[in-house]
Amino acid sequence: MNNKTNKHKREFVWFRRWVEQGHTISHLSSISKHSTRKLHYIIDHWLNQEPPTKKAKIARCRYGIFDGTFLHRPDSVIVIMDAQDHTVIASNYPARENSAKQLNSFLGGLKEQGLSLESVTLDGNPSAIRTFRQLWPGITIQRCLVHIQRQGIMWCRAKPQMEPAKKLRELFVRTTYIRTQQQRETFVRDLEQWENKYGDVIDNFPSSHKVLSDLKRARSMILKALPDMFYYLNDSNIPFSTNSLEGYFSRVKWAYRNHRGLAKHKRINYFKWYTFLKQI
Repeated sequence: MNNKTNKHKREFVWFRRWVEQGHTISHLSSISKHSTRKLHYIIDHWLNQEPPTKKAKIARCRYGIFDGTFLHRPDSVIVIMDAQDHTVIASNYPARENSAKQLNSFLGGLKEQGLSLESVTLDGNPSAIRTFRQLWPGITIQRCLVHIQRQGIMWCRAKPQMEPAKKLRELFVRTTYIRTQQQRETFVRDLEQWENKYGDVIDNFPSSHKVLSDLKRARSMILKALPDMFYYLNDSNIPFSTNSLEGYFSRVKWAYRNHRGLAKHKRINYFKWYTFLKQI
């Protein structure tokens, strides 16, 4: 190993702090005693290369959590996390969550590196669901109950006036509190009773009416999601929500906020390095 390589490795600590902790160049300069010019050089050196691929970690993951978040609309960063140890195994930026082509490229690449999923917990993104099922036939798709609950309550409104909306809202509130098969059976029975009583009426609501059309959406969503809502009751390794990724997204946004002026072509490797260094 030559002296130049050793030098870069010694300087890596400042790049790591810049990525992980969101330190600004000026703050790093004050604690490292390096000039801002020197720190720009260090950061650019590492940003010009991709981090190593953790193939062993990718191959170990069997239960996944998948989600995305906007950083610069319309582009997102999409992430897949190991549900068993809550470490992120891969991310992709820039990405469009509804792009089957981009999802297939990202997830297909992980499959080639050894990712073999038994289940994945995600929101209701149809493109993502189709892609996971195409790449891993037989995979268990667990719908995120928190996403279902939030969206359903929003569509039903905070204080609904109509009886069908009031009853459906009560069902949405219950979704994240189901812990036993008996509670699941009671929930399914109550939803079926609600559907038998109000389903046809709601189906005939005009789509042009904002409140009524949202109630139609809420009904459609929960009926379509129902078959994939309760796999976690049979397997404790399957999480019922993507909340673990919500915390990760909060941290990456906080760190990235100090680097918002980063050139677009450098952001790609920035997020790869963040995923590599900041696993949890």
